[in-house]
Amino acid sequence: MGRLSVAFALSCGLTAAVAASSAEDRSIVLATTTATQEIGLLDYLLPIFRDKTGIEVTVIARRADEVLNGPRRGEADVVLMHARPQEEKFVAEGFGVKRFDVMYNDYVLIGPKSDPAAVKGKDIATALKAIEAKGAPFVTRGDRSGTHAAELALWIVAGIDIAGAKGAWYRESGRGMIAALDAARTAHAYVLSDRASWITFKDRGDLDVIVEGDKRLLNQYGVMLVNPERHPNVKKELGQTFIDWLISPEGQAAIAGYKVDGQQVFFPNADKPGG
Repeated sequence: MGRLSVAFALSCGLTAAVAASSAEDRSIVLATTTATQEIGLLDYLLPIFRDKTGIEVTVIARRADEVLNGPRRGEADVVLMHARPQEEKFVAEGFGVKRFDVMYNDYVLIGPKSDPAAVKGKDIATALKAIEAKGAPFVTRGDRSGTHAAELALWIVAGIDIAGAKGAWYRESGRGMIAALDAARTAHAYVLSDRASWITFKDRGDLDVIVEGDKRLLNQYGVMLVNPERHPNVKKELGQTFIDWLISPEGQAAIAGYKVDGQQVFFPNADKPGG
């Protein structure tokens, strides 16, 4: 083979290698909480995003207190979660570039239809005070998830030191939301749930929504790019493309379009900063 032929072959091989490398590189890693995956939102959204951009998204779903561990080490490109204080700290410490509101749903207090603590209504603080005062059975996730953190914050709002006040009535599940709901059904107990998980939970038994509509039950989600200045391996352009799509009118419409049993479970609010 002549020199020109060899050079041409090498050039073609290099071109093919670069093309293959580029194709392989059109992927990002998304760190998120278990809720977005368990409820099926990402299974719905990511194919839409891939078909539009050609970017594949690999999902690493963990409970809220673990989600940011990988991104802090540069093991993800984008973070999507629902624990705002942790998200803002992540950005403030320089691990994330900027946080954007994406969507929200809400928490609901679930309990027996008989409502033994007589707390049905729209005031979560009053409800929790009554549950504690009466020692009515309450199931906590107890797993350091975003929902568990929200529940602990609500006890504080209610003026209750749950660590000191808890007794046999306060029962720890230690697992995910569906498991906690199932434990509440078995024990005829109250439990705090995100509404999307409640909608997907089918074996409800005697459980029903007892408290809803309190603005303190808002469950806001945010998205952040992992800081490429701290971790040069972060795929800045591809990650930002995903973020831009999520907060764009098209991405927001896709979020609004996801339904479970005909019910919308997430509500886009990227155009309303602060939730």
